[in-house]
Amino acid sequence: MVSRKYSPKTIKAYIYYNRDFLEFTDKMSEYVTEGDIKNYLFHLAEEKQVATSTLNSAINAMKFYYGTILKKNFIYELKRPRKDKKLPVVLSKEKVSKILSAVSNIKHRSILMLTYSAGLRVSEVVKLKPEDIDSDRKLILIKGAKGRKDRYTTLSNVALETLRTYYKSVKPKDWLFPGQKKGRHISTRTVEKVFEDVIKRVGIKKDVSVHSLRHSYATHLLEGGTDLRYIQELLGHKSSKTTEIYTHVSKKSIGKIISPLDNLETGGGDE
Repeated sequence: MVSRKYSPKTIKAYIYYNRDFLEFTDKMSEYVTEGDIKNYLFHLAEEKQVATSTLNSAINAMKFYYGTILKKNFIYELKRPRKDKKLPVVLSKEKVSKILSAVSNIKHRSILMLTYSAGLRVSEVVKLKPEDIDSDRKLILIKGAKGRKDRYTTLSNVALETLRTYYKSVKPKDWLFPGQKKGRHISTRTVEKVFEDVIKRVGIKKDVSVHSLRHSYATHLLEGGTDLRYIQELLGHKSSKTTEIYTHVSKKSIGKIISPLDNLETGGGDE
């Protein structure tokens, strides 16, 4: 998997599901049958009630090891479940402002500001290096993003000013946001925890994660009149279909629709 340039996250997931599968079947891999794999996937789907994306990851893990490595053909007969068509959870501009204002740690505030202001994935913001910030052109270079593609995205003036304050106090070298271990960048889990803590402090009840900042960025751009094709480029989406989901949560069109109730002449009336 390393030689095929699989991401560390994918490698970790494939190993996990293959190990979990063998523990489930209590068999050596050479004795595994198609029925064993189907039983395992049924166990994940029905008993553990995992998400569709998790089930697809397990199928990919099985297919890679038993299909690609061990050359067993039965893997290819497995039908993949349809993806859940869930809409992204979006925060209002007011809520985003409230979240960012509540973060006192300059490093953590810089991370969350960049995540929202540039629509970054958490895996992208933690891997930024000082040289990736082009303050003259107001751009951020994202290297080796999803699909192993580089892209440029926007650098906001407000985020840049916060970054400059952070840079003067920390003076990072290898990574823009170094972790606790020398030579390592801050972990995605640390950023997720920072976001979870601030959400609790400001009293937001929505089921949101740090990734919701990326969703909010895209939706707010769309509502501000930015063309969907540009948003696709900024987010690094391979397909425009992925970006189009934000049209379903944007207030740009839906917000103009007036409920028929608001056009009714209603009065208190007598009982």
